[in-house]
Amino acid sequence: MVFKLHFADRAKIELHGLETNKTHAKRLKAVRNALGHLQSNPRHPGLKTHKFSSLSGPNGEEIFEAYAENNTPAAYRIFWFYGPGKNEITIIAITPHP
Repeated sequence: MVFKLHFADRAKIELHGLETNKTHAKRLKAVRNALGHLQSNPRHPGLKTHKFSSLSGPNGEEIFEAYAENNTPAAYRIFWFYGPGKNEITIIAITPHP
């Protein structure tokens, strides 16, 4: 099953920031790779997807965190939820891990 990806405004801004900053080319590649895995299989082992309990979606949806990078200082993470429709995923943030 392939999921259609939707990007919240914040996620669009963060992705655009990676795309326009040449020093983040390696990170951008990792994020794009993770988005591809997320689109085809949100439970892909490389994503290490897990629930993120301190946030919820606009309609109370469960939020998940997926790894774009690992074992890297300020490794990038993708925060997302299922919806708004069937076979759709909304990306709410693409951000470095604190």
